[in-house]
Amino acid sequence: MKSPSSILHFTSNIYTAKVMHHRLAPKKHSFWYRVYMFYIDLDELDLLTQKLRWFSRNKFNLFSFRDAEHLQLPKENPDKTKNTRQHLEDYLKENGVDGSNFKIKLLTNLNVLGYNFNPVSFYYCFNQEGNPVCCVAEISNTYREMKLFFFGKDELHGDAFKKITTKYFYVSPFIDHDDSFDFKLKVPGDKLDIKIDDIDKHGNKFFISTLMGEKKPLTNSSLLRYFFSIPLIPLQVMGMIHWQAFKLWIKKIPFHPKAENPELQRNVYKPYKPQIK
Repeated sequence: MKSPSSILHFTSNIYTAKVMHHRLAPKKHSFWYRVYMFYIDLDELDLLTQKLRWFSRNKFNLFSFRDAEHLQLPKENPDKTKNTRQHLEDYLKENGVDGSNFKIKLLTNLNVLGYNFNPVSFYYCFNQEGNPVCCVAEISNTYREMKLFFFGKDELHGDAFKKITTKYFYVSPFIDHDDSFDFKLKVPGDKLDIKIDDIDKHGNKFFISTLMGEKKPLTNSSLLRYFFSIPLIPLQVMGMIHWQAFKLWIKKIPFHPKAENPELQRNVYKPYKPQIK
């Protein structure tokens, strides 16, 4: 029998948060919505499965974590015998970092009743003293393609990882592949404070996005509470993306079909393969 929530103690937790998007050009467009996200210690996944009635790993439940939805290496024919932590350690090694002794915490969305969509997840890596060492942003589009962005010690400024880098990724049909991301990723604590803005090829910031939230405990009762507060949240997020895209289309914001400029899609994981009829 799983333990009652009153005696559960994890380093993993939940953040209740608000997502805000504000487009500055070529026309203004803003919206926000409420979310909750999980901040999971990858070494606690099996413990969470044992202790939380509504949480499972790679199995159906109210909430579930699925290794296959995250980074997998190599890009072609990935090794599915490895779990998310092992794949991330391989990726860190490719970037010159030995993560075998790191505590790795993943800020992400979980499956809800078997469905999930993760616009962005973040791996925060800490050394044995508990200090942040590096970070990986895992960004996905609605085609389920994935692009990784690595942040090392040179990008760590105080308690935040900062970097400006060209996307070379199809995130939105209303943003060019070769515009740039401006990341400011604070290490989660009692508060969640993440900013990812977009900069055009002329150096002008035209899109602002923020994720702001507060830390909450991860318990059986909190899982139920957040499930009913925003039912089927991944489906709602997917619906919101398409609804806002429709509004941008109505405003006649320039539209870029995915098939345009395929050469600007670089270093993409899980590339979309259209069905051939």
